[in-house]
Amino acid sequence: MEKSGKIDRRVVRTKRAIRNAFISLLSEKDLNEISVKDIADAADVDRKTVYNYYSGVYEIRNEVENEIIGLFEQGVKDMDLRNNIDNPLHVFEVLTDVINSNIDLYGQLFKIDANSYIIRKVNGVLRDKVRDGLKDAALENCDFDMCADFVTSGMVSVYQRWFNSGRVKPLEELSKEAGTLVINGLRCFRAIPDKTEGL
Repeated sequence: MEKSGKIDRRVVRTKRAIRNAFISLLSEKDLNEISVKDIADAADVDRKTVYNYYSGVYEIRNEVENEIIGLFEQGVKDMDLRNNIDNPLHVFEVLTDVINSNIDLYGQLFKIDANSYIIRKVNGVLRDKVRDGLKDAALENCDFDMCADFVTSGMVSVYQRWFNSGRVKPLEELSKEAGTLVINGLRCFRAIPDKTEGL
């Protein structure tokens, strides 16, 4: 039984390495340019090992997409937008927790082209959650679809830029600033008065 457990863990590790290699390659080239050999080389396994678990690149893509979307949906499902409509900082804190739960995976994900299927799907999951939260909050004169598109596109762009710029700023600080911007708009960045005026 112990031997079986060891084999299972090895299989899990190998498949994870293959999937992570695929995600990494997606940040560098188009899907139709990625070969099984590319994935095997990036995962440091041979092609036969890849074919032991997958029929080809598209099966790997399907598994990666399902895994990422499943993780993301699980992370945002308890996001309480209705009770946080006046305090979206909490929403960004939840997103920070989701990203921190597997920062390397999301790091590779957000380096992928913004028009890729996976990014569009993540954006769609988040957009649906925001739209439903806005509807639950019973806001007046609100175009729910437009507001959800505006907020979620901004959120995804903020995180994409953070990952692609070397994660210089702490993620928690970034999320706090983004939440403040949602609450106060550009007013939170008012120009500092020139102390030399009137001298």
